[in-house]
Parts: sequence; structure tokens; C-alpha cells
Amino acid sequence: MTESLATTAQFTLHAWTSAVAALELRASLKASDPSKGLAGATIGDILNAITVRTLREFRYVNAHRLGDTYTEYEDIHLGVACDTPRGLMVPVVRDAGHLSLRALSEETKRLAEACRSGTVKLDELSGSTFTVTNLGSTGVELFTPVLNIPEVAILGFGSISQRPVARGSGIALEPAVGLSLTVNHAVVDGAPAARFLGALVRAIAECSLEP
Repeated sequence: MTESLATTAQFTLHAWTSAVAALELRASLKASDPSKGLAGATIGDILNAITVRTLREFRYVNAHRLGDTYTEYEDIHLGVACDTPRGLMVPVVRDAGHLSLRALSEETKRLAEACRSGTVKLDELSGSTFTVTNLGSTGVELFTPVLNIPEVAILGFGSISQRPVARGSGIALEPAVGLSLTVNHAVVDGAPAARFLGALVRAIAECSLEP
């Protein structure tokens, strides 16, 4: 973390987006036929799946900078930060862009359990091209993730909370999730970073995700 902060020009953008559609999808999956294997998919899994699909259109944040070399990746190897008894670990879901929601959920859970039990393999902890970190269960709404170098971006999800939104001539409350995107400013400028975050905000609000 010290090296990350010392060698990169990091800045963070924050946004809120509606979680209504994601919560509705989560409820429908939870009530689905157990044989389909989707009942255990969490809100975090849904958010990760939408993130992966959005990354396909924004390869400049699915990238590494190592020294003076900048490399964009077509394949998405998703690092998923996990809290373990041995501290923070970031196992990697390989080829996440080709996985269904069910496969992504199952692989994420397998890797997280391997990290907690101490059985994770070294090659399962390296090679990520983009990382997500989720503090939603702690009640934190927005935060500042630190880059997992040599990656050029990392996305943090906060808790779902009630936020005011305009409804006709009045104000209503609806569940919303906080997003925090940290990027390396030496590679990604503010406007391109905002375009990716804006696209993700819209994608989560729409949540047109095929299981």
C-alpha cells in the first residue's frame, strides 16, 4: 500500500446510484429454484457482474502501468478484496468477462473461502487487471480505495442506504449504493474516469443482467 501511494498519482471519484433494481433481482434469485444455483448470489455478486460487463467498454481502466509501460487488457481478471484472519487478500477471478452470474458468484465464494481457510494458491492471488473492494457490510457508504498496483483503477462499493430522490414535485427515499473509483491520474484523466463511473452508475440502476 505504501508503494502504491508513493509511486502513483491517485484520486478518487464518488457517486451514488439506485439499488432498487439490484435488490429486486437479488430477491428474485433468492426465491428461485435451488437447482439453478442462483439462490446464493449476493448483492456483491450482482454488482461485480455488472462491473465486469461495463469494463468491456472501458478497457483503459482494465489496464496495468508498470514503469513506463501501459497495457490495456481485453480479458478481465477480477481481483476481489477479501477480509481474512491474516489480513487483506485479493484473490483473482480469472476471465470474469466470460462468466455467468452463477459462475462468477460460485468462483468468488470459493476463492474467499480458500483465503479464509489458508488453502488459497499463490497463483490465485496474482494477475488481476481490475480490483473491486466492498465495505457494504460494515456500514461504510463511501471511501477511498488504494490502487492494487500495477492496476490503474480500483472500485469500492459501500453500503446500501436510503437516499432522497426527486419524485414528481416532491422528494422520496429509495435505496442507493455508494461507489468510489480510484484511478492513477498519470494514466487516466478525470473525464475518462468519470465516463466509466457514469456508465456503471447507469448500468447498476438499470440492472439489466442475465443470470
